[in-house]
Amino acid sequence: MNSHIFLENIRFFAYHGVGEQETLVGNEFTVSLRLKVDIQRAAKTDNVADTVSYADVYEAVKAEMIIPSKLLEHVCERIISRLFSEFSQIEEIELKLAKRNPPMGADIENAGIEISQRRGE
Repeated sequence: MNSHIFLENIRFFAYHGVGEQETLVGNEFTVSLRLKVDIQRAAKTDNVADTVSYADVYEAVKAEMIIPSKLLEHVCERIISRLFSEFSQIEEIELKLAKRNPPMGADIENAGIEISQRRGE
């Protein structure tokens, strides 16, 4: 059985960006995660200790989003590293990080990064 835990479109206000204005005024960002996790034991025991708590995942992502970075690639790397470090049950992470209405002179809703990484890669 393949199983995943997901968190979709978590909204954050943060100060990531290359431009000086972005680091001063900040912007809205969204994070979506799909975590490959074996949930069979939790499905039988009904015990959160036997799975990955999405509330705990949210807190880990929030802690990384607070740290300003120039590049979204850097933020993604930190989030993935932290999740693999803190949650041994996670086998694979699919992460999407988007900046809403980026300051690039285009009529655009989002721009960002998508990464898929397996543990140990």
